[in-house]
Formats: sequence, structure tokens, C-alpha cells
Amino acid sequence: MSTSPTAPPSSPPLVSGGGGRTPRRFGSLGPVGLVFAGGVSVQFGGALAVTLMPRAGALGVVTLRLLAAALVLLVVCRPRLRGHSRTDWGTVIVFGITMGAMNGLFYEAVARIPLGAAVTLEVLGPLSLSVLASRRAVNALWAGLALLGVFLLGGGGFGDLDLPGTAFALAAGAMWAAYIVFSARTGRRFPQADGLALAMAVAALLFLPLGVAGSGGRLLDPVTIALGSAVALLSSVLPYTLELLALRRLPAPTFAILMSLEPAIAATAGFLILGQTLSPVQTLAIALVIAASMGAVRTQVGRG
Repeated sequence: MSTSPTAPPSSPPLVSGGGGRTPRRFGSLGPVGLVFAGGVSVQFGGALAVTLMPRAGALGVVTLRLLAAALVLLVVCRPRLRGHSRTDWGTVIVFGITMGAMNGLFYEAVARIPLGAAVTLEVLGPLSLSVLASRRAVNALWAGLALLGVFLLGGGGFGDLDLPGTAFALAAGAMWAAYIVFSARTGRRFPQADGLALAMAVAALLFLPLGVAGSGGRLLDPVTIALGSAVALLSSVLPYTLELLALRRLPAPTFAILMSLEPAIAATAGFLILGQTLSPVQTLAIALVIAASMGAVRTQVGRG
């Protein structure tokens, strides 16, 4: 099996199709800083989304998030539609499908189980990608440590967690792994954030019928629209842009490992915004997943 694609070692700062620029200071964060900043944004955006679910439902929140994010990115980037090959369009369409599925499955999960638990289960996707893509057997040790953490999180069998919520989170993790692969491919085939903007539009169009069927007129409430737009900025526009920049400077497997830090960020956001507390065993479980990610990062750095 071939390894996941590796992004070019460097790239120019993000530039919109119409000549506007994302501030160069993003680049000064470094690739690891970009990933961490994106993680903070997406998890606090996820916590805000949970507070919006009573107003619009999980499918409605996803629809608002994707639509608002697509509009912002299309206006800012003004991606060029001509001059792309059939393979380019195939890549961006699959990226959009993956993005929509990842969002929908994840929000169905957090509607049923705590945010920290959902993200901890979801990172099994990126961790699996890292292990499969790596040629070093030691990464299997880190994956085993992460699995132990997930086992503890589920109370030794997930009897303490809602089973549909658990299944949605695991499925979202599989889509997250695919998102990492196709985000890297899209970033290489399209200039700047053009591919991200087009993929977000694909995701929004595909998800719109589901949102309308699930939420109907609730999507037109001004307060709901405003909150959904805030979720879009925090959970889609900012983090996906930062991650696209990072993937141009990090190997996809290393990026996947760094994503394993997000359970701690999610647990913090869940506590501060949603009042979701963790038991000592759940805290230990998340710590094991983080320790596994740190060990895997050191392994990747040691390869360089």
C-alpha cells in the first residue's frame, strides 16, 4: 500500500482569486501552530453548534455551517472555474462529498454524546491513517495506546455511551481520514484556497436538501442564521484554511497525528461552553489518546 501524499515543503501565502490576501502572519505560526490554531477554532465552534441544535437540529446546523462557509470562501477566493482537468474536478468533488459527510456524521454524534467523547472516537480515523501510512512498526504501539484510551472512554465496552452516537462518531472518523487525504490532493491541484472554496460549495449543495427536510422554516430565523454563520467561520472557514496551509508544509501522516490533540481541546470547549464534565476515567482515556499522539509525533520527527 502506498503512503499518503506528502505536501510540497513550502508554498506561497494564501491569496484570494481576486487579489486579496490572507494575512502573512498565518504563515509565521509554522505548520504545527497552524494545525493547533485550527483545532482550537473548530472545537469551540463545535461547542457553539451544540447550543444551536435545539433551534435548528443537527442537520440544520450542518446546512447553515456549510452554506455560510461556502459563501464566504467563494466571495473571498473567487476561484477560477476554467482551466482545470477532469481529474482536478473529480478530486475537488470527492473532497466536497467527504467534507459534507464528515460534518453531518459528527454533528449527529455530538447531538447524542459529549463533545470530548465524540472527538476522541473520531480521531481513530486519523490515527488509523497514520499507522497504515507509516513504515515504522512503533506507530502500532502508539495506536494501541490510543485504542486503550478509547476503550476506557467507553467504560470498557461503550455501555456508558449512546450506541448510535458512538457509531456516528466512528463513521465521522473514517471521513476525517479521507478528508486529510483529499485536502492534501486538492491543495496541490488548485492554487491557494480555490479548491477548498469549490469543495465547500459542493458539500453545501449536496447537504441542502437534507437540511431543508430536517429543519424546514427554522433555517430562516435571523438569530439561527447569525449563530450558524458564526459556527461556519469558527468551524469551517478559519480551521479548514489553516489546515490547508499546514498540509502544504506537513506530510499527511504527521498532520493526521496532530489531529489527535483535538480531544483535549474538545473536552475543554465542552466544559467551558456546555458545562460537560469528565469523570477521572474519561480524563485518563483522553490523556492516553494525547500521549499516543505525542509519541507518534516524536516518531515522525525522528524519521526526519
